[in-house]
Amino acid sequence: MAKRLRDNVTSSYFEAAHLLYSKKARRKIRAFVESYDDISFWKMIFDEFPSDKYEFQVMLPSSDSLAKGKKMVLMNTLNVDELGKSMIACVDSDYDFLLEDTTSTSRKINGNRYIFQTYAYAIENHRCFAKGLHEACVQATLNDRKIIDFEKFLEEYSKIVYPLFLWNIWFYRHHDNHTFSMTDLNSCTIIRNVHLSHPETSLKRVEQEVQKMLSHLEHQFMDYADSVHALGKKLEKFGLKPQTTYLFMQGHHIMDDVVMKLLNPVCAELRREREEEIRRLAAHEEQFRNEMTAYEHSMVSVDVALKRNNASKDLFLYRWLCQDIESFLNDLEK
Repeated sequence: MAKRLRDNVTSSYFEAAHLLYSKKARRKIRAFVESYDDISFWKMIFDEFPSDKYEFQVMLPSSDSLAKGKKMVLMNTLNVDELGKSMIACVDSDYDFLLEDTTSTSRKINGNRYIFQTYAYAIENHRCFAKGLHEACVQATLNDRKIIDFEKFLEEYSKIVYPLFLWNIWFYRHHDNHTFSMTDLNSCTIIRNVHLSHPETSLKRVEQEVQKMLSHLEHQFMDYADSVHALGKKLEKFGLKPQTTYLFMQGHHIMDDVVMKLLNPVCAELRREREEEIRRLAAHEEQFRNEMTAYEHSMVSVDVALKRNNASKDLFLYRWLCQDIESFLNDLEK
């Protein structure tokens, strides 16, 4: 009896040990990313490809220093024998996707099947995907009332800035980062003082700034106008269209100077409404304070809610990225 019990315990032990060993035996693929903020985004993508044969380990670009960034990722992975076998690089596209093969960096990134890119300018653009912005407001306020149609607003914003964005890309593709720089573009396309009852007024101000700069560029560089227009047609296959421009502009600009300029006043209004409702329904001051404390503890900040925006899973650029990873994994199977 005791021997059988010992045998059963031993058998169970080795069975459990085998399961642990099998898990450890999975091929580990190290995925190097640019920074702390990138880890959750790329892990979300890799989690869509569960397997008992391999696992992804999302890592910062250096184990020897605190150095981060795209250049560090590329420096540590390019021309390394393990790239594609047990190592991949995961980076923001920046402008490299739209630059095609016009620069040495864009050639390396676009031509290497083991370097995965966001296709949108950066992870911030995925997080600012318009379809998920209302949900971000709900998380930040626990109030589901819709004040602004975010999808329509960002579509209109994109249409306004599109022709100016093309000029910016055209100069960068011609190795001119100074005549009309990204900083110049950003300064013309900031959203200022959104009025919740008339959000279109902030778009009018952007349109005025854009038209002013467009007139200047078209007058000073009139010989390039047809070439810029032709570039727009060419870049349609990359997903750049008038209504999608905000996905390809500098990520921090879109997050800080456009989307947060929308979310902050919207969330402030929704929180004010909820506070007034609590005050109206509270029987006495103590109940009001207790309910407000519970309400405040249940919310998250606007920026945290935005980082949790996973709506870009429905974005065509996200699907392109998943297709790249699926192709890579199929090659591993072979």
